[in-house]
Amino acid sequence: METKNTKNKDRGVLFDVDGTLLNTREGILSSIGATLRHFGMRPLKPDEERLFIGPPIQDSLAKVFGMNKEDAQAFANVFRSKYAQPEFLFQAEPYPGIISLMQGLKESGYKIAVATYKREDYAIDIVTHFGMAEFADSIHGADNNNVLRKTDIMKLCIRDLMIETSSCVMIGDSDNDAIGAQTTGCPFIGVTYGFGFGSANDVAEFAHIGIASSPEEILPIISVFFSGS
Repeated sequence: METKNTKNKDRGVLFDVDGTLLNTREGILSSIGATLRHFGMRPLKPDEERLFIGPPIQDSLAKVFGMNKEDAQAFANVFRSKYAQPEFLFQAEPYPGIISLMQGLKESGYKIAVATYKREDYAIDIVTHFGMAEFADSIHGADNNNVLRKTDIMKLCIRDLMIETSSCVMIGDSDNDAIGAQTTGCPFIGVTYGFGFGSANDVAEFAHIGIASSPEEILPIISVFFSGS
């Protein structure tokens, strides 16, 4: 997409995927359910489900099932083979207003990146499927063995954008996003319409420049932040 102006060419916006760009709940939970059945394990309890949407699956397995690193990686390998199937991966939907937001940012000259804990090849496939890749100057995600942390993924995106870290804003729905942003030195906007943060109070526990309860509330926060920089 051709940018209409370049006034924001040295400013970047990084988006998380699960719970920020896309509601991926059904596809992820369906894949996890199939994997649990594969290993003869019990299904997730309702209050455990949200722990598996967003963070690396190995971390969630350790927290919920007490799995060691080797068993968690074996589970993750089977889960990812199932989740890669289109009927699971594309069992998602963009949050209302998010594509318009990305388009508006792009047309205003911002550089856009996607920084997610979803495995990188899956992240590329899903944002492409839902028409978001055309707005992104960079897409990076997790590696298969859970080596890269959120801050590593963000740094890869910022490197691609060739912009100062302080001139990039990270948008996400979880503590992983907030901590990654703080560790990287990137201003953070927390959204409460996703899976991680249930309220503004949850976001308030972390350094942030704004809180959005819908995608429509994100652009004004970005505009105000950069108008003062």
